[in-house]
Amino acid sequence: METYVKSVDLSKRFGDYIAVNKVNLDVKQGEIYGFLGPNGAGKTTTIRMLTGTLKPSEGEVHICGLPLRDRELEIKRMIGVIPDEPKLYEGLRGNEFLDFIIGIYQLNKDDIIPKIEELSSAFGVDYLNDYIGDYSHGMKQKLMLISVLMREPKVMFLDEPTVGLDARSARLLKDLLTKTAQKGSTVFITTHVLEIAEKMCDRIGIINEGKLIAEGNLEELRLLSKEGNTSLEDLFLELTGNEDVVDIVEAL
Repeated sequence: METYVKSVDLSKRFGDYIAVNKVNLDVKQGEIYGFLGPNGAGKTTTIRMLTGTLKPSEGEVHICGLPLRDRELEIKRMIGVIPDEPKLYEGLRGNEFLDFIIGIYQLNKDDIIPKIEELSSAFGVDYLNDYIGDYSHGMKQKLMLISVLMREPKVMFLDEPTVGLDARSARLLKDLLTKTAQKGSTVFITTHVLEIAEKMCDRIGIINEGKLIAEGNLEELRLLSKEGNTSLEDLFLELTGNEDVVDIVEAL
């Protein structure tokens, strides 16, 4: 399969602090790739570099075979991004924001409107005529999801997409992403909900202190355990040096 997300020695420094340190990724077409790590590990910084909103200090990014450095505008038409904190125009109504996206990406409105209606019905979105400034976090998250899913991008980057979603919507999103990947798109997702990553991701990369410390499917990650851990949660805690959680809880 063709590589859809590739980074070579991707690094980012903020002064003397190294947030991301020579991360190499190779994610294939149709793959759901889970990118996991503790808070502050470098997940969001990596996604921002992969999507062109943050310039790397070193390294290269290729999306769908194209160099991000030279083909940024073309690539941004091919990808969809769901940030961890949706930043939307609060003075717009939901349907006005979607019209804005349709115009920016030069989409055929006759083709897109049925998709918006279908996604709105699925996610229980009945507030597109209301101002975004009155939305809760979860409502904004659903609007962002609709704005990306309706375009059917070749690559989707999702940073903690289930935060703020109710259980039904989170399950629906998981199923939609699986269907999207089966149709040939690539899904690159960060999440703290390890159960989601364990059930839906084809491969998982674990970043800690800016470095990619482990990568593979669940069976391959299990081989890295020195303690015989088999669940993703236990593997994650062991590999990131946080396996003392149980001892801490018992001591309280």
